[in-house]
Amino acid sequence: MRSLRGIGTILSALALAITMGGSAGAASDPRAGMSPTSISLPDGFQPEGIAIGFGPFAFIGSMADGSIYRADLRTGRGTIVSRGPGTPSLGMKIDERGRLFVAGGTGGDARVIDTRTGQVLASYRLATGESFVNDVILTEDAAWFTDSTNPMLYKLPLREGRLPAAAQRIPLTGDLVYGDGFNANGITPTPDGRGFIVVQSNTGGLFRVDPSGTTRRVNLHGESLKEGDGLLLRGRTLYAVQNRLNVVTVLQLNAAGTDGHVVRRVSDRRFDVPATVAAFGSSLYLPNARFDTSPTPTTPYTVVAIPRP
Repeated sequence: MRSLRGIGTILSALALAITMGGSAGAASDPRAGMSPTSISLPDGFQPEGIAIGFGPFAFIGSMADGSIYRADLRTGRGTIVSRGPGTPSLGMKIDERGRLFVAGGTGGDARVIDTRTGQVLASYRLATGESFVNDVILTEDAAWFTDSTNPMLYKLPLREGRLPAAAQRIPLTGDLVYGDGFNANGITPTPDGRGFIVVQSNTGGLFRVDPSGTTRRVNLHGESLKEGDGLLLRGRTLYAVQNRLNVVTVLQLNAAGTDGHVVRRVSDRRFDVPATVAAFGSSLYLPNARFDTSPTPTTPYTVVAIPRP
């Protein structure tokens, strides 16, 4: 995620200036019949989070004003389906009911959006004071959010799928110790489904987190995930985006998520500080957040697709 410094100024300046109407288009694969490998977003959009459900549609959140863009992965075309509240939309996940759970970054909140209509179904105040609600993961009975500023998990219990009235706060204890900069960032389940894997961006550490909030450092055998951002688990394979390093690191985990081996690191010439990752078919999709580029209302942004390693 981007540094907090100056983000308020950026949000104020860009929220009014971004052109939100219409479709942005795509750079298609030259081979006939293939889906686009690069999807253009509206200028000035400042993408961060991405979520893909069961159909061929990706939902991308804007750091500039929190709007949600839906892109058709078959054509690359898309449009704004939900206009933002003026604060960021960061990590996102879609449940089986077609509800999009959105981490609100510096807004200290979370939203739940109907992907079919763009309607905001519920909003939750997760934190007061300085906060950076960064990413979210869904389990069978809850949505869980990380905060890069406060050592806390936020839980939305989903009893029989019903949205709760309020969130629960669960302090983080154990090996994960917060310091300067961005701390807990991306979150994904452990392979056995009994806990979570969380990356700490500023230290490069990876941690197993119990639902109680107890954390334990994952043994990476000397490797680091510095600048770690979005995480994606498939089986025991973990894909970890290291944003400013412009790589996706592929790891193999044990079932409990306490031990991990780096298998390879994958880069692409089209990467421009990718932030998060989602999968569809045999591809990974990554929004280029371009954190190292000063944003303007005319700055171009893309989502790029790579073969899943």
